[in-house]
Amino acid sequence: MRSEQIKQGVERAPNRSLLYALGMTKEDMDRPLIGVVCSYNEIVPGHMNLDKIAESVKMGILEAGGYPIEFPAIAVCDGIAMGHVGMKYSLVTRDLICDSTEAMALAHQFDGLVMIPNCDKNVPGLLMAAARVNVPTVMVSGGPMLAGRLSDGRRTCLSHMFEAVGAYKAGKIDEEGVRDYEENACPSCGSCSGMYTANSMNCLCEAIGMALPGNGTIPGVYSARLRLAKQAGRQVMEMVRRDIRPRDIMTEAAFHNAETVDMALGCSTNTMLHLPAIAHEAGIELNLDMVNEISAKTPNLCHLAPAGDTFMEDLEQAGGVSAVMKELADAGLLQTDLMTVTGKTVEENIRASHNLDENIIRPIARPYSATGGIAVLKGNLAPDGCVVKQSAVDPEMMVHEGPARVFDSEDEAIQAIYDRKINPGDVVIIRYEGPKGGPGMREMLNPTSAIVGMGLGTSVALITDGRFSGATRGASIGHVSPEAAQGGPIALVQEGDLIHIDIPAHTISLLVSDEELAKRRDAWVCPEPKVKTGYLARYAKLVSSADKGAVLQ
Repeated sequence: MRSEQIKQGVERAPNRSLLYALGMTKEDMDRPLIGVVCSYNEIVPGHMNLDKIAESVKMGILEAGGYPIEFPAIAVCDGIAMGHVGMKYSLVTRDLICDSTEAMALAHQFDGLVMIPNCDKNVPGLLMAAARVNVPTVMVSGGPMLAGRLSDGRRTCLSHMFEAVGAYKAGKIDEEGVRDYEENACPSCGSCSGMYTANSMNCLCEAIGMALPGNGTIPGVYSARLRLAKQAGRQVMEMVRRDIRPRDIMTEAAFHNAETVDMALGCSTNTMLHLPAIAHEAGIELNLDMVNEISAKTPNLCHLAPAGDTFMEDLEQAGGVSAVMKELADAGLLQTDLMTVTGKTVEENIRASHNLDENIIRPIARPYSATGGIAVLKGNLAPDGCVVKQSAVDPEMMVHEGPARVFDSEDEAIQAIYDRKINPGDVVIIRYEGPKGGPGMREMLNPTSAIVGMGLGTSVALITDGRFSGATRGASIGHVSPEAAQGGPIALVQEGDLIHIDIPAHTISLLVSDEELAKRRDAWVCPEPKVKTGYLARYAKLVSSADKGAVLQ
């Protein structure tokens, strides 16, 4: 056992004395030491129940012969951080979580790990750490939030809440209408109830093989979530005994399985940042060019919010991620002989799964669309690519051409939208919000929700080198690479330039001659960094571009 490094031999007597100080007994020291990495805190609704999850995990570890030792991981609530300087600190926590977990796991020589995240950056951050540390590891999330219900009985969720603000600004609802949303959109603990980033990543934990079936969809308030946590505690001990490690599971084929499930579910565009970053830690390069190849042969089977009016609890009742994977596997779209944390293959895990509601999970023969939920676009505006959640784009916006309305920050853009300065047909450009330029690559849920809420969702596109919440819908194109702060072409766009977007053709073009762009490039001067001290300044110096997963170099 790895923990023998701190437990065995006379030379380790000082180490053992400190373990005795924790209340451990001699018999406890004969057990494998299992680190329980818990993201519990009292500011993130998705994490307020994780203390209960951790207790169940620890019970499972003890029952299976291990000794659990809990330590924390931080978490930011993207919804609370949205729309102000706090959002600069969201994506950057992914690497803090990874680094701090590596430090704790290796400093204390744990034999195995159970990781308990739930929200947007904790899941990828801990998966990155799992790949880096490479000791037997099981992921178990806190589960999704239940959908809300308005006073008139309509179901609702966080994305509706953000759009209600835009509707209020447009005079479509009053303050009482806004209050109805704010008091009812988020009715329970858990990761917000649509197929947003947190739920996308928790579902992909199953698809990649690092979590037990049910991880992505069992609601946080269900007792089944506690039973799953206990099972995860027991299962990590089986992995320790069989020496099954994350890199045995997170292979290149497993990542392609995850991308395939991503397309079928209609996941958040943030998965296009996180999957490459996790793969990077496993020594695998995921190229964005593969996304369109996988999308071309993978039908979109689910339209959960924000793409549709169904929610995570509905997906759970329909059979969960396993039922989606069974649909894909039966069509030959998944590699099913891969190892998973169950100690069984993908095929063994999903063999007994069934699609219990074909209105929630469309069968392969009757998909929402023949292609997947995400598309990568390229062109002279984004030579290294940009990303759009095409499953949440209105049909009339799949091809669009319009004049650029240029803003050098999210704050300027949202003010112009609220002031009704954006017109049907416009293409809103928000730049200098990328990984370096932000710094921190803020999510743009406020401006995208305002556009939809004000009735412009079928006539206005938004393009940014920042990123979007999984709750964003509409013709919202993010991750433009290279970003403006690196001198990417998005930095050269001027007010009124025509921009052509063709999502089916995977192209995005700035309709300006090469000669004119060359003149603009010669005149371009990189702005002063927005942040010059602290963690964000260090992050800006080290972070790669979005098309590489915004990993630290």
